[in-house]
Amino acid sequence: MEKILVNIGMVGAGRATELHMGAYRHVKDVTPVYRAVISSTYEKAQAAKELYGFGKAYHTLDELIADPKIDVIDICTPPSCHAEAIIKALNAGKHVICEKPMTGYFGEPDDPTPIGTCVSKTEMYRRLMRNMEELKTAVANAKGHFMYAENFVYAPAVQKMAEIIAKKKSRILCLKGEESLKGSSSPVAGSWCKTGGGTFTRTGGHPLSAVLWLKQVEARARGVNIVPESVVADMGYITQTLSEYEHRHIMANPIDVEDFGVCTITFSDKTKAIIIATDTLLGGSRNYVEAYCNDAVLMGNLTLNDMMSTYFLDEDRLDDVYLSEMLPSKLGWNKPFIVDEIVRGYVDEMQDFMEAAAYDRPAASGFSLAYDAARLTYAAYLSAETGRRIHLNEGQAI
Repeated sequence: MEKILVNIGMVGAGRATELHMGAYRHVKDVTPVYRAVISSTYEKAQAAKELYGFGKAYHTLDELIADPKIDVIDICTPPSCHAEAIIKALNAGKHVICEKPMTGYFGEPDDPTPIGTCVSKTEMYRRLMRNMEELKTAVANAKGHFMYAENFVYAPAVQKMAEIIAKKKSRILCLKGEESLKGSSSPVAGSWCKTGGGTFTRTGGHPLSAVLWLKQVEARARGVNIVPESVVADMGYITQTLSEYEHRHIMANPIDVEDFGVCTITFSDKTKAIIIATDTLLGGSRNYVEAYCNDAVLMGNLTLNDMMSTYFLDEDRLDDVYLSEMLPSKLGWNKPFIVDEIVRGYVDEMQDFMEAAAYDRPAASGFSLAYDAARLTYAAYLSAETGRRIHLNEGQAI
């Protein structure tokens, strides 16, 4: 049987690229071909070419997109670069994979700085929605598919929740999701102009997208229309209150972004979802999604899970042994990540995306999810700043 080949053009060479490349190695039936890569510098692109086995390293995005053999542009850059790359790639007839968030607000030349504290969230929301209309037009006119790299959607626990909800036609009454850890290893994570937000964007986007997707699974199963209707939120800058000594175990260093975020979403069927994201959790990462239904309770625990426990009195010869994300020490009791690329959804995500490109079909995680996640994130920021509930379908929330 002839293998189906899908040629990949990778944009970026950081942590997201590492995760995507690890997942590509597990794809079955369709063969990803590592055609070419670019990064912020040609030297970084060359290093990625050697590390992952790409055929070429290009200097620019335009060169990469112009390669006629490339089928899929995989965007793993910082969020501020996403929109331009998406539009250019779709206009060139390519399929697009884009890391989360799809886009955000990263500032204009005349903005006062730092923008996270000096630009109103009302203005950010207006400009975000204007920019997303451009993306919507590009997606609507595209020959290729837009695929949103939200791994929580593909996590086995979330997929099993979706299967049960669809089979039972359950009504989800309340959803709860969280991703929390002790900060970020990225040197730009504290600046709004680089990330488009703080922990609620960087980590909260995962459970937010998962709960939005699960509500759509319910809606399709029951043959009804369910949309997010309103959001009320609170954001905080907790680590700024710590002394240098008190701060020593936490990697969050916010300049103009939040390190705590929580929001409640109300859907058009009057059900609720709660999203929590913090940069104040020690001991690894906390990732879960829970669904309280009319006929079931479903709890999906991504990390930390109970598949294995370890206990160490020392770390001798463990330098190259990965236990879990953001874990400062391997001493004492820990719960290692087992088959992390599978448990957190990366493998099934790339399987779906490669099949979507190979067989010309939509992916499970696409533009509508990316659009709603970005819109709700910035509506939450607007709610937190103004202290009011934001109604999403009334004048674009402002």
